Amino acid sequence: MRLLITLALCAFALFPSIAQSETNVYFTTGFKIGEVTDSSAIILTRLCKSPQPVAVYHKQEDKVFRPPIDFDNNMPISEMEGAVGGAAGQVKINLKSKDTVISTAWEYVSGYRDFTLKRKFTSLRPNTHYDIQIQGRKSEGAPVTEIKGAFSTAPAADQAVPVLFTSSTCQFYWSHDDADRGFKIYDSMLKLNPLFHCQTGDYVYYDKPGPMAYTVELARHKWHAMNSWPALFDFYKRTPAYLQKDDHDLLKDDATSYSSPFGELSYEDGLDIWREQVPIIDKPYRTFRWGKDLQIWNVEVREFRSDNKAPDGKEKTIWGKEQIAWFKETVAASDATFKILVSPTPVVGPDRSKGKYDNHSNTSFETEGKWLRQYLADQNVLVINGDRHWQYVSVDPVTGLREFSQGPVSDFHAQGWNQEDVRPEHKFLRVKGGFLAVKVYREKKEAVIEFIHYDVDGNEVNKEVIKVTV
Repeated sequence: MRLLITLALCAFALFPSIAQSETNVYFTTGFKIGEVTDSSAIILTRLCKSPQPVAVYHKQEDKVFRPPIDFDNNMPISEMEGAVGGAAGQVKINLKSKDTVISTAWEYVSGYRDFTLKRKFTSLRPNTHYDIQIQGRKSEGAPVTEIKGAFSTAPAADQAVPVLFTSSTCQFYWSHDDADRGFKIYDSMLKLNPLFHCQTGDYVYYDKPGPMAYTVELARHKWHAMNSWPALFDFYKRTPAYLQKDDHDLLKDDATSYSSPFGELSYEDGLDIWREQVPIIDKPYRTFRWGKDLQIWNVEVREFRSDNKAPDGKEKTIWGKEQIAWFKETVAASDATFKILVSPTPVVGPDRSKGKYDNHSNTSFETEGKWLRQYLADQNVLVINGDRHWQYVSVDPVTGLREFSQGPVSDFHAQGWNQEDVRPEHKFLRVKGGFLAVKVYREKKEAVIEFIHYDVDGNEVNKEVIKVTV
């Protein structure tokens, strides 16, 4: 009997999701605030069975990405690191400003949408602080669990107010650099109190081990594991996000609608899971105004593109005709002092010359890339890009277009470029992990924008400052 008790306690220590409560539910994977405007926001959360994810117990290889050693892709998902099973039940969301309370009714969640609830709130006030309280329960009369957070809506388009936001890309669960909290950059970013965050894709990696996401349930597990890291949990409950997808959180490397399935996981499955796990409701390309001096554009680079391996020419595209027309129309209509394109993939680069053929800095999309760089430069648009595992500031030698690459979320994930390979385009190059912060503010008769690169610990490693007379 004593041996059985000991074995049971060991199993709970390694796999806490095995021990489930019959009456309690939890918000172990947190929640996200998305698509914030001056009058609206979307909130997404998930009801969970266990208060903690399965802890890390595999040893890891001592090389880039730090994949797990001897990981069994066929083990039960409930035994995998980061596993957090979902729970059927009811969820209620409350928003509160200094003089307003907005509440939803209790709503059921189920396994059909991975026990998630997504709701859009409208008629919010500009530049206003809102406290969030999300409640969960098994059923009426059952114990209630709650989680809290907060956010501020965007200022109106005619308000010249300071704005600070952060941006990051490329995070693999096993590349974590804090054994207890996950990724250092999230705590480093939170110390800056950003008004919002731009995550430019590769939020998870379906096609890297631990596990390989060959099925819908394994793909969902990747989101559960990532979101249950304490650093992400704490960051996103206080920081609205504009999330974009790239190839690895859609299907596999260089994914397009022409891609073959990844195991049993299809391109269409990847789209469905993305829409389920991210606080976005409408089209994947969109634009957001943050006061008089800032407007950002979040573009989509996977859903509308041509086959990567098709010959280059006028018809070959990454963005697609509809998105290009929308982008031109909205940029032309904007009177923001600073315009920023946030792209999941590079526009300027430079990129590696071998084996890369899926972004605008590659020769495979040379025709659209040349047009886009010239158009953006003519419209005084600045670019933030994801998908590169190193930090840089580049200036296109032909058009003068500036591009800022955030770098991956940890030093373990940094690779793909030689630190000594400094090209004429580079104003800054650092093959390490970190993040980007952007500050916009007024200084006497000038509007100022600062692009600041940080390392994973929050130390400033580079700053570019642009000033415009207003």
